[in-house]
Amino acid sequence: MADGTLGDSLTAPARDDLLDRAQPYRRELLAHCYRMMGSVHDAEDLVQDTYLRAWRAADRFEGRSSLRTWLYRIATNACLTAIESRGRRPMPSGLGAPSDDPERPVTEAPEVPWLEPVPDALFSGEQPSDPASVVVSRSSMRLALVAALQHLPPRQRAVLLLREVLKWRAAEVAELLGTSTASVNSALQRARAQLQQAAPAEDQLSEPTDPAQRELLDRYAKAFENSDVAAIVQLFKEDAVWEMPPFPEWFRGRDAIARLIGAQCPIGPGEGLMLPTAANGQPAFGLYGRHEGGDYLPFNLHVLTITGGRIERAAAFFGADLFRTFGLPDSVPADAPRR
Repeated sequence: MADGTLGDSLTAPARDDLLDRAQPYRRELLAHCYRMMGSVHDAEDLVQDTYLRAWRAADRFEGRSSLRTWLYRIATNACLTAIESRGRRPMPSGLGAPSDDPERPVTEAPEVPWLEPVPDALFSGEQPSDPASVVVSRSSMRLALVAALQHLPPRQRAVLLLREVLKWRAAEVAELLGTSTASVNSALQRARAQLQQAAPAEDQLSEPTDPAQRELLDRYAKAFENSDVAAIVQLFKEDAVWEMPPFPEWFRGRDAIARLIGAQCPIGPGEGLMLPTAANGQPAFGLYGRHEGGDYLPFNLHVLTITGGRIERAAAFFGADLFRTFGLPDSVPADAPRR
């Protein structure tokens, strides 16, 4: 198994040729590392590290397994090592009970390494017949599922992803982790039980092109741009959840969400601008607020979970860096078209 040390039996061009053959797997390796780490930035770093390790250890790739399998072994080990020092990335709703005071000012918790959303655009272009299409399918990238994975012990997390998403045999996983097949099967059972509530059912997933969903999203964007709290909460389920990393407080129920937005959203009527995007296989918006200079500046990034024609959960991520990750502009001119 590759440990990143440099061998002497292959020339640099031969190593480069192996990396050229490995490039088609970059997107799916990124998806795998993201699910392991809960951070697109960490995932990108680990994919780079995977390819560097593969280049250094190219002389040890003997072809007994596929190149794809070999790369996943390297990437999984890199992730497990990284998790030892970086820990898990939670969502606020995974840390405690909902807040009972939406009017009380919220306080950032920058010391917590929060879960990050990932742009769908990073995984565009895959063909449905490709093995990679399974690895980066919308249901396997859902925010709730990735958040639940973060609560699994690292090796259990790896077992679940290798067995359930990549469809590895138990013996292959056991070899990678240096354990027994019985231990792998036991870890898989425990992981399945813990994730049973988080995994989205296929019949609950709305298609992005569904006319009813498109209408709901248009109403959501318009309501936020006009700071129409009543119109916003009408689109939510009665027991909907609102959370907003890096703030640890989270809120449940239409009434709490309405009170929170009404009391703490600084964007007034006509001062908002919503730009659509997509994250984790889910609809998303970048919300901008108009500032004194006239231009619209980033406020937060909304990732929405929609079931049964209503919004079940809204995760509003704060941080200008996220807007750049999603290819959204740092500012929008004041004369930009609005709804």
